[in-house]
Amino acid sequence: MSIPNDRKYVSSHEWIRAEGDVMLVGITDPAQDQLGDLVFVGDVRVGAKLKAGETAGVVESVKAASDIYAPVDCEVVGFNGALNDAPETINADPYNTWIFKLKPVNAADVEGLLDADAYQAVVDAG
Repeated sequence: MSIPNDRKYVSSHEWIRAEGDVMLVGITDPAQDQLGDLVFVGDVRVGAKLKAGETAGVVESVKAASDIYAPVDCEVVGFNGALNDAPETINADPYNTWIFKLKPVNAADVEGLLDADAYQAVVDAG
């Protein structure tokens, strides 16, 4: 699967994309592929104020659990409740399935994240 150019990425395998005045965050295809079949997505605290790199939630699969990190300093403003019943949606369509919404403290911080080519280099480096 190609890496979309319409969003930014972090080396911990989250993507972030603007939607109006908020940002959507999900995990990348390489991340979901490495985790395997997801069975739980959650522990996202709406209203939490996080620094970049702090844990925003968790994804669990049949073989591993992994934290999801805030890509930038932010306030978490929403969680994709549909994932409570269908976490496997991320496996099927990782770039169109968001996990949480945030409002960045400084929107310009998002521009400093990895573009698709730079994220691909992270994936290729293993």
